[in-house]
Amino acid sequence: MTTDPTGIAGNDSPTYLTTTIPYVNARPHLGFALELVQADVLARHARLAGRGPVRLQTGTDENSLKNVLAAEAAGVPVRDFVDRNARAFLDLHGPLSVSADDVVRTSEPRHRAGVERLWRACAHDLYRRRYEGLYCVGCEAFHAKGGRCAEHGTELERVSEENWFFRLSRHTGRLHDLIASGALRIEPAERRREVLGLVAGGLEDFSVSRPAARARGWGIPVPGDPGQVVYVWWDALANYLTALGDDRGRWWTDAGRRVHVVGKDVLRFHAVHWPAILLSAGEAPPTDVLVHDHLTVDGRKISKSGGPAVDPVELVRAYGTDAVRWWLLRDVARVGETDFTAGRLAARADRELAHGIGNLVKRVVTLVHRHRDGRVPADGDAAPFFAGVDESVAAALHDADFRAATGALWNVVVEANRHIERVRPWDLAGRRGAGRDLDEALATLIGVCRGLAVRLEPFLPDGAARARAALDDRGGGALPPPESLFGRHL
Repeated sequence: MTTDPTGIAGNDSPTYLTTTIPYVNARPHLGFALELVQADVLARHARLAGRGPVRLQTGTDENSLKNVLAAEAAGVPVRDFVDRNARAFLDLHGPLSVSADDVVRTSEPRHRAGVERLWRACAHDLYRRRYEGLYCVGCEAFHAKGGRCAEHGTELERVSEENWFFRLSRHTGRLHDLIASGALRIEPAERRREVLGLVAGGLEDFSVSRPAARARGWGIPVPGDPGQVVYVWWDALANYLTALGDDRGRWWTDAGRRVHVVGKDVLRFHAVHWPAILLSAGEAPPTDVLVHDHLTVDGRKISKSGGPAVDPVELVRAYGTDAVRWWLLRDVARVGETDFTAGRLAARADRELAHGIGNLVKRVVTLVHRHRDGRVPADGDAAPFFAGVDESVAAALHDADFRAATGALWNVVVEANRHIERVRPWDLAGRRGAGRDLDEALATLIGVCRGLAVRLEPFLPDGAARARAALDDRGGGALPPPESLFGRHL
């Protein structure tokens, strides 16, 4: 059980939620859609709780050597290339029904100004020295050991250059205390232990700039040193502050929760480098880093380059927004990789959306039309069906356990269907003197469906809206004729 059963909304202070910002070297894949949907669920749930303002922010990482090399390979000017691909990422919000409050592109003037401010705020922890190491362009990071990058499978490149470095080692003790105390909460626990192991193993200073020549002149120049550009990870991490502008105090300093939703492959940057940069700059660290694992196809990680790619927009066209969101929330493991197939997505949607939630609502509305001319009786008590459900959902989302959260709501569907079979409204309708019992049964079932529709909104905003419309008697009139809420795919 978490120490905050009210969930991610916390108290009346603001909640700030972010996704990572992906490189735009290729079109988006289903792995990033997973992160968008998870963050959107947390934001929608926090808004539904109504305990303070909520901001959900996402964006695109455009100042990367990966983007430059991809543009060169495509024979397209870098600016045109990143504009086109950034649009593809931002256009995901519509098909996935993501309720982002703001997006930031790192090629925007507001971002550059914020990166420069952060650099100057950390000047006391920055120094310049020559460095030689093994570099992976895919990771945009140096590696300690040679050979191939475990993440991208590419040969590491030996790089020798003079760069600016950040004194990460200076902040080792404070980072350990933040994480060990839970002031910086990392979920799931396996990832928290991983980060504590990194810190205990000793933290080395890391490079925070690149020669402008190697970056092909693309990126943000280091303040006072135009021969260097700001390292893409320093640049990218800064977006969580730079997009806030004059509202930084409200959404960062004074926020009750500063929550980053990230993939496990960028955990070190978000749970070690970024908090240390903030400590150096005199800023508050994040309160939560919520980590998801990878999606795979036939055991291979879904990737924009070098691995299988699954286009989320094409999936939505084929199966609909609700089916894609539901699979990402119901099937994806909290820890460990999850293998994707379209067949599994379709089977889950048919079983739990079409035959489950949709069939329940249509069945109940049909009963009200058949036995009460579509008018919902006044008496009924749906409260027992939701006993402990809100607390279970909130606790699960607090720990980024989307399977458990959706499972708590699915249990309501299962119990409602069992209740129908126990009560058997069709038998009550034919029994003399059972009119009041029938009214109570129908009113209770409508109440369950309406309560479920409200609680499903963070997970299935489109499907929940259709369910609410199907159950709306407009203040005592008749319900709309029964219709199917979700299509079938198999």
